[in-house]
Parts: sequence; C-alpha cells; structure tokens
Amino acid sequence: MPILSKEDERYGYEPGSFAFWRNLAVYFCVFSVLGHWMEIVYCSFMNVFGIVDADSLVWDDPMYPFLVYGVGVVVCALVLMPLKTALVARRATLVSAGIQFFAVTVVVCMLMELAMGFMLNQPNAAGEYPLWTNSAAAVQHPRPGWLVTTSRWRPWPCCTTWIVYPLCQKALGKLPLRVMNLLAAVVVIGFVVLCAVKFA
Repeated sequence: MPILSKEDERYGYEPGSFAFWRNLAVYFCVFSVLGHWMEIVYCSFMNVFGIVDADSLVWDDPMYPFLVYGVGVVVCALVLMPLKTALVARRATLVSAGIQFFAVTVVVCMLMELAMGFMLNQPNAAGEYPLWTNSAAAVQHPRPGWLVTTSRWRPWPCCTTWIVYPLCQKALGKLPLRVMNLLAAVVVIGFVVLCAVKFA
C-alpha cells in the first residue's frame, strides 16, 4: 500500500485514507438534504406542465432526507471517479472520454435508481408509488429505473464527478484537520438525529 502524503490526507483523494471516508460521510449526509432541495426546484419547474403529483413527498418537508442523492454522491466517489480517471488516461481527448463517461453513467444511474426504487419505493395496496413514478413520462412506464427518464438526469452525476466532487474535496482540504474532523462529526451526528426524527 503506498505511503500517503499529508496532502493526500488533507484533500481526501486517496481511498486508503481516513480523510477520504470522513469526507464521503459528510457528502452523503449533506447531499441527501440538498438533493431534496434540488427535487423541489426541478419539480416546481415540471409542475408547470402538470406532471408532478400534488401529494408527492417532495412538497411535504424540505428537510426530509432523500437518501438516493447521498448514495449518488457515494457512487460518484467510489465508482465514477475511478472510471473518469481511467477514461481520461486511455482516450485521446477529453471530449471522447466525456462521451463514453456519459454513456456509462446513464446505465449506472438507471441501475442505481432501480435498486433504490425496489428498496424504498414499493407501491401500496392501491398501486401508488410513495416517492416517485415515471408514469407521466413521454414513454409510459410506472417503475423507477426507466432509461428514458433516467437520461435527463445524467448531467447531474457528470457535473458532480467532474466538477462538484473535486471542488468539495479541495475546499475541505483547506481546513485545518481538527476543524475538518469536528465539522464531520457535527454533520454526521446532526444527520443521524434528523433521520431519527423524520423517519420515525
């Protein structure tokens, strides 16, 4: 195992470091809430076309964590970041690497949405899905994990992997280690309390 430099530890790029996993825990917590806020903005726009259910969980409580977004950031860090690095190293241009990355991301995210849907979004006795459905899409399909609707979200994980995640890592890396560790503890504990309250 390679010896980690102080810079590796501070920036958290190295999966073998404590900093990497600490930062990942923070991202999971923060983006689970931020993801809900993004849904509110997106659904507010889509509601202009009348395709968002008025009873959707999106509108209930803006502090309700949408864990799929936290999981999404973890997938970006553990799966898509190494993929991006490999593609950039193997392809002649960033454009060709980006095109292939986008194509793979569509499939990865569709599978992730499908898995989260089976775990968290099972229909009730009336056949209604509690969190989301794709039945209002241009191509009718009620189940989560539908390729047509999944494709329109792919700019988000691409942006996260290529821009947001590296910027967050560098931003946290500028903080003193004690401050980073204290911040992480506060965020994780706060998130656990939030989940205990919202999911109870």
